[in-house]
Amino acid sequence: MKAGFISLGCSKNLVDTEIMLGELRDHGIELTNDPAEADILIVNTCAFIQSAKEESITTVLNMADYKESGRCRSLIVAGCLGQRYKQELLDELPEADAILGTGAWGRIMEAVEETLKGHRVVIAGEDDTLYDAKTPRIRTTPDYTAYVKIAEGCDNRCAFCAIPQIRGKFRSRKIEDICAEVEQLTENGVREVVFIAQDSTNYGRDIYNRPALAELLREVVKVPKLKWVRTLYCYPKFFTDELIDVYATEPKVCKYVDLPLQHAHNSVLKSMHRPDTQEQMITLIKKLRERIPGVTIRSTFIVGFPGETDAQYQTLRNFLIEQRLDKVGVFTYSREEDTAAYNMENQISEEVMQERYHDLMSVQSKISEEVNQSFEGKVIEVLVEGRDEEQPNIAVGRSYREAPEVDGQVYIEGDSTSKPGDVIKVRVLQGFTYDVVGEPVKE
Repeated sequence: MKAGFISLGCSKNLVDTEIMLGELRDHGIELTNDPAEADILIVNTCAFIQSAKEESITTVLNMADYKESGRCRSLIVAGCLGQRYKQELLDELPEADAILGTGAWGRIMEAVEETLKGHRVVIAGEDDTLYDAKTPRIRTTPDYTAYVKIAEGCDNRCAFCAIPQIRGKFRSRKIEDICAEVEQLTENGVREVVFIAQDSTNYGRDIYNRPALAELLREVVKVPKLKWVRTLYCYPKFFTDELIDVYATEPKVCKYVDLPLQHAHNSVLKSMHRPDTQEQMITLIKKLRERIPGVTIRSTFIVGFPGETDAQYQTLRNFLIEQRLDKVGVFTYSREEDTAAYNMENQISEEVMQERYHDLMSVQSKISEEVNQSFEGKVIEVLVEGRDEEQPNIAVGRSYREAPEVDGQVYIEGDSTSKPGDVIKVRVLQGFTYDVVGEPVKE
């Protein structure tokens, strides 16, 4: 019996996929990358915004073709789309044999067994699950990098976001359990661990009654074979002075701060149900730069939120020009049912959203180029990920300034010997081109 898997959406979804892969393997099911060879096909879907939902449905329908042209006897729709729409999805997608919600990854074999008996089932409910260090998992990332989910769910109620409805309330894993998982990963060759959650700086408040990300980082850096730990999705509200000190003083903690700010005009932020003000953002950014030498700050912003005026957009534009963030992602607002923003007045036209999107990306492109130029001549460490296929003396990799799958790669000239997973010292030449200045960094 063979199973094929397609994972869509974010890195948090990918971890769920890896856990389901582990469950299947432990039950004797062989895994295949060829959908034509699979008896069972599973699509782990995303439902964050409309385009993600459309991609998920298209992928499911494409996989359904293998019921005719391949060996597929069971097509399972897992993840966020299944959790959000449940029975409705089963009713409207006759191609699907089972719907598996986000919290039901541990019941993947139940879905497989039921569908192979000819039953169509929905396995989704209230999501209160958490995996732990003992949960079976097959990593799909490169050997040297792994994602570790430190918490699940979200207690924020941002007006544009349906994640709390999909993923449930915020719930943290214990520090000891996370450190045990990191130790297992590094014993198997992982050098870089990426902590992820819907709201990472909220970590620990539900189980320790205080923000505990700083404490978690101080403990995880004690894992001997760990080289880097990077944390994504750090909301500003709980980015404490203690956490800043950890970033500034712990060499294994990547000086890479991912702050999803979303906007910079206070009225828009209030309409978005965001707790921060522009003044608080500016204060935090200033503090990060003063206390963490060489810090890279990344953020994401939404243009076209309902009611966003030209003047409010200009405030956001000016904010980027003045704050000069290292890396920025821009998204056009996506109108999602069952969110507070769905029925708001003054929805912005797609044409205006696209104009603002391209304008803001153009502004940030120039800023990022200038920031990169400011690093020229500096010596930093790079995690090697591979080699340029056309030029064997050029390696590719990432420094602490680039998160996996988010920020691209750097090119290392004059390197014909390093292997994926090696960490080497390089000098920044220009933009994303570096040259080697020494031997691989030892443990």
